[in-house]
Amino acid sequence: DLLKSNSSRLLLASGDGMDFQALLVDEDRARLMVGAKNHIFLLHLDHPSREPEKIFWPAPREQVEHCQLAGKNVETECANFIRLLQPFNQSHVFACGTGSYQPVCAFIQLG
Repeated sequence: DLLKSNSSRLLLASGDGMDFQALLVDEDRARLMVGAKNHIFLLHLDHPSREPEKIFWPAPREQVEHCQLAGKNVETECANFIRLLQPFNQSHVFACGTGSYQPVCAFIQLG
């Protein structure tokens, strides 16, 4: 019913294995940032029919290969799982991911 009334949006099919674990609500700008497997999504809460913006942020290929050689599962363990989304200031968010067992952090500029 929500999809039919255009008041919600299906972000991804449940079988995509995106492993959503970090959420950050920006009430001032009516946005929701979602940390997932190799991606950060920016959803516009005041326009649910608008396509979410995506940042593709995978682990380095060498780190994924090292993870595989260590016997880890490439689909469920050898990726950059975004675990932290923290407001930094009006224009940036601090984000951290697992980086396939080599943690990585960055400042993300908000448009």
